[in-house]
Amino acid sequence: MTIGSSVFMIAVGAILRYAVTASVSGISIQTIGLILMLAGIAGLVLSALYLLVWQPRRPAAERVVERRPYDPPEVY
Repeated sequence: MTIGSSVFMIAVGAILRYAVTASVSGISIQTIGLILMLAGIAGLVLSALYLLVWQPRRPAAERVVERRPYDPPEVY
């Protein structure tokens, strides 16, 4: 689950939990909203952990300094 889909699930869950007042027999819309919010938060935490911890590490770029061979000063 990506960060965007996690935020979307949290938003839909919050709408179902706090804004919808309709009722359906046998189903609690508020409970479904709470479940969606919890799943979205869990997905957001896992996505953030993946980005911070489990992302492959890139080696530090090596700095290459090229020098000219030693040129003695010219004598006039």
